[in-house]
Amino acid sequence: MPNFQYKAGLQHVGSYQVSGKPFVTGSINANKPSAVGATLVSFPSVTRWVVVSNNDADPCRVGFSKDGVSAQVAGSNFYLSVPSGSMSPRLELKLTELWISGSTDVSVMAGLTFIDSLAINNSAISPGGTNWTGSTGV
Repeated sequence: MPNFQYKAGLQHVGSYQVSGKPFVTGSINANKPSAVGATLVSFPSVTRWVVVSNNDADPCRVGFSKDGVSAQVAGSNFYLSVPSGSMSPRLELKLTELWISGSTDVSVMAGLTFIDSLAINNSAISPGGTNWTGSTGV
């Protein structure tokens, strides 16, 4: 007899139709020295949506890879800029991680699904895997 166990995956519509589990982290110092470049925010499961608040006087870069938000990497403009004292719109994105840079006081709020983070082949979770840099149109 087969041992098949059904699990929700990235294409499971119901996971995105219900309210998300709350995730909030605040007072993130993402103004890193040039050797570090960016701060990683890892989510315990795949997100349904994300909002980033920038509570600092400096703008904040928000992206999907360290190189995408780093000021130290040539051509690294694959990010969303969140102006000082404001927040991003609600971003309906399937993410397991987010990279931020340039601000000393950032808060991240997300609605999480029950989809395991391993459903996305992402570099921080599975080393050597692919990551969504934004450079390939994602």
